[in-house]
Amino acid sequence: MTLLEAIILGLVQGLTEFLPISSSAHLVITQLLFNISFDGFGFEILLHLASVLAVIIYYRKDLINIIRGFFGYIMTRSKEHKVNFWFSIYILVATVITGLTGILFEDYISTALKGPTMIAISLALTGIFLIIIERAVKTGGRTEKDMTLFDAVLVGIGQSLALIPGLSRSGTTLVVGMFAGLTKETAVRYSFLLSIPVILGSTVLAVDELIHGELLEIAGALPLTVAFIVTFISSLLGIVWFINFLKKSKLIYFAMYCFALALFVYFFLGNVDPDQF
Repeated sequence: MTLLEAIILGLVQGLTEFLPISSSAHLVITQLLFNISFDGFGFEILLHLASVLAVIIYYRKDLINIIRGFFGYIMTRSKEHKVNFWFSIYILVATVITGLTGILFEDYISTALKGPTMIAISLALTGIFLIIIERAVKTGGRTEKDMTLFDAVLVGIGQSLALIPGLSRSGTTLVVGMFAGLTKETAVRYSFLLSIPVILGSTVLAVDELIHGELLEIAGALPLTVAFIVTFISSLLGIVWFINFLKKSKLIYFAMYCFALALFVYFFLGNVDPDQF
């Protein structure tokens, strides 16, 4: 892997990870266009680690408050910590649902539901759901103070759907959160914070591959380092941009992009071997 390829892959991963347009689909498409391939999931996990580091940095104050609230409420039962305590529980509930779904169905999904046609369909569905939530569903006014366990279960199920190739994790959690009546800002915050345990959990499962795999030998230390740094910086910029974008614009623009990308994948990558996806 050259330094230019490392920069491009880092930019693609970072800029798309937290947008409702499926970063995994973009990463696969980019690797196909540049004829780059890696065995296993080591490279993808490495870039995801850079993205989750960006989330941790951006939401560092929120994370400190949530952790304090979790332990503070357990120890004192103080109303001051109640909201953050329950918000942490909602994050855990959605994460457990996603984790169990992954353990039970990921092998089936990764073999039976992969390939360009499936990715194109998933991207198109993402676009449809974004239009529905923007046009047909009235945005709710509920914040984390008003959330319930039922909301967490719904979002956890939505996040589990992102195991299907081409479905955006941030997109599904955002859509389901807004459908449940959360404000756009609360749904985005919940979605981003949910990415931390999900990505870290998948990293733990692939840690042996990262340590003992051939990724370093194949890609090289410098390109991997550059890819990680570029992913981190572009992820941080992507988070800031997306949050500001949602304050003054519409999700429908992402829907149009998903439709265009779905057509590209279907017509220009439709003959690609599904095992490359």
